[in-house]
Amino acid sequence: MNELIVKEDIKIENMIYEIRGKQVMLDSDVAMIFGYKTKDLNRTVKNNIDRFPERYCFKLTEEEYKNLRCNFFTSSLNGNYGGRRYMPYVFTEYGITMLAGLLKNDVAIKASIRIVDAFIQMRKYISNNLLEQRYINNSLCKWRYANI
Repeated sequence: MNELIVKEDIKIENMIYEIRGKQVMLDSDVAMIFGYKTKDLNRTVKNNIDRFPERYCFKLTEEEYKNLRCNFFTSSLNGNYGGRRYMPYVFTEYGITMLAGLLKNDVAIKASIRIVDAFIQMRKYISNNLLEQRYINNSLCKWRYANI
């Protein structure tokens, strides 16, 4: 079963959300990328819960889950035909790296590298946009004061 599911045309960046001020991915998306069933991936987490502090992995609250569904309508959220019995886990890039070490297969290693690279790209993009915004704001302030 463990084949690399994610093809080059699937953008992992579109599977990264900001929740509780952290960039995270849903357990169902991570499982799909790693070529696992969500329940098997979550079982691995539960069996190794000491390796997953909250900065690596946490469960969404009902409100967070509803908000995510309302705002993003991701296929992974709607693709669980019977609905979810439990709130999903979400993983930071650290949690995904930890998972890859636990799953110990070539698919997980390749997928985790691709996912962590996507997190890094997102962080750079956000950082660059913040720097640009600060530059623009500073330029506008200087222009306003110069024209008073």
